[in-house]
Amino acid sequence: MVDSFILYLFLSRHTWYTGLIWRCLQIQLGVICSIGIWTFSEANVQASQAHHIWKSPSELTEGVIRINPEPTPILMAAPENFNPDLQLPPLLPEPPQNSSPPTTSTELRTPDAVLESIDTDYRYDTDNFGQTNLFFEPTAQFRLSNGNKIFVKTGFNLFEQRGVESVTNFPLQVGWQGKIGQVTLQTAAGVDVFNRLPTAINLNAKVEAPISQPQVSSSGQLLSVVVLSGNLEQGPYKSNARTLENQITAWRFGPDLYWQIDGKTSLFSSLRLGSYNDGNSEVQSFSRVERKFGQFSLAANLFTWSFDRDLERTSGYFSPPDFLVYNAEVAWEGNVANFLRCRLAANLGQQRLKGEFDNANTYQTRCTVKVSRNVEADLGYSFSNVRNQETGGSAYSGNSLTGQLRVKF
Repeated sequence: MVDSFILYLFLSRHTWYTGLIWRCLQIQLGVICSIGIWTFSEANVQASQAHHIWKSPSELTEGVIRINPEPTPILMAAPENFNPDLQLPPLLPEPPQNSSPPTTSTELRTPDAVLESIDTDYRYDTDNFGQTNLFFEPTAQFRLSNGNKIFVKTGFNLFEQRGVESVTNFPLQVGWQGKIGQVTLQTAAGVDVFNRLPTAINLNAKVEAPISQPQVSSSGQLLSVVVLSGNLEQGPYKSNARTLENQITAWRFGPDLYWQIDGKTSLFSSLRLGSYNDGNSEVQSFSRVERKFGQFSLAANLFTWSFDRDLERTSGYFSPPDFLVYNAEVAWEGNVANFLRCRLAANLGQQRLKGEFDNANTYQTRCTVKVSRNVEADLGYSFSNVRNQETGGSAYSGNSLTGQLRVKF
């Protein structure tokens, strides 16, 4: 099924991408499978009769929310933040584990690491100004014997733009997640390898802690919690081919606040301060409040973005001195069939750039197919006229095709 999924997504545009990505994927899957075989072999030899029970934070609210264990990358620092999937509820404290009798010397040792899941992300962005960004990134998640997690991410990315030679990118990143009391720590570091540009280093870190005791209903629904997190990230600014060609990198840091006000109302707010290696700096904020009514929901979004200098002509990235977007969102989400769940959303509002107002509309759809107990696949599409580049007097429109394949072990 993985082959069919990849062919379906890639064949509609550049046919040669399929062969290149498939050869890359063969190497990646070979590495991941080798690690997985070693892990499971270790488990079978050393713990064939042992059972290691652990409940992840996402299982606390299974069927209600999905948890994204990785920090939002620099790529997503843009008006695309209106996608609510980018502001998922934070990690919650794990429930107390039932006490178990002490192990004896005759019991077999728990394996040091177990392959828990492989998530493969796909994103294909195009616009009416000839810019194309393609991202294909699988992530393998391993659980250590002490409960911590290790993430290994790789993939293939492609950037095309009129008047610029295309850039291909092969990211490699290793991350770790653990807890100290109620505080969750996440950190990752890696390299970005390019076909015609120097290799660059990337890193990110996140500290997250609840500042109120989570309240969960008997059915597993999150009723209330307040969580504060601090974020730090650095790496190449993967905005477009010209920005990468100019070797633009950025540091970003700032807090996130998530507040589950009640079982149906939530608030998310984020602030980012950025510093670029071309001397530019930015301030970016995003806030979203959402209220659910059964399968329907209403939300209000506010996004602001300002740079010290507008360097789009020289550095290549959208750097507005004064950019504001606000809109209202109406959405529906429900089960179409036992194996199919979909979400439809429409955002209507206004955007202001350099003192001039224009309409800001976004339309999104996403469906989740449950292939089996351990395999799920997402496929989504969105259309937006919210700008991510200077277009003068011309209208802007962008399309995004997104997907994720999740395999649990």
